[in-house]
Amino acid sequence: KRMSTSKILIAGFVGGVVTLLLGFLIYGIALSSFFEQQAGSDTGVMKAEADFNWIAMIIGHLSFGFLLAIIFGRWANISTFPTGAKAGAVIGFLVFLTTNMINYGSTNIMTLTGALADTVIGAVMAAIIGGVVALILGRDSK
Repeated sequence: KRMSTSKILIAGFVGGVVTLLLGFLIYGIALSSFFEQQAGSDTGVMKAEADFNWIAMIIGHLSFGFLLAIIFGRWANISTFPTGAKAGAVIGFLVFLTTNMINYGSTNIMTLTGALADTVIGAVMAAIIGGVVALILGRDSK
């Protein structure tokens, strides 16, 4: 059974908010010094927080929530926290591995240790986000 568009939009929005919050907590607070140590030889890459483009940041985080909501709701019919977490972990791992390995192979932004750590952290975050998105999609389903 296909999920309603409104349910997918709500799940995508909630997933995006969770993505933004987890990103802030994990990258902005808990592991910020670790990732500062994993910076490659390129300088001036990271903006100061005061210089962040918050519109772009919000759009980027919301898009991941919508990615999972569309996949789960339109094609995969994923509507429970455990299945959403598993699918989110796989999708997150592959998305983060893709971008991290391409960036590692073609730029001096981050060390290999940082790129691999970011991939694992991304998969864990995506598992949580995927679980939440699926939970929203499965709400009130019989």
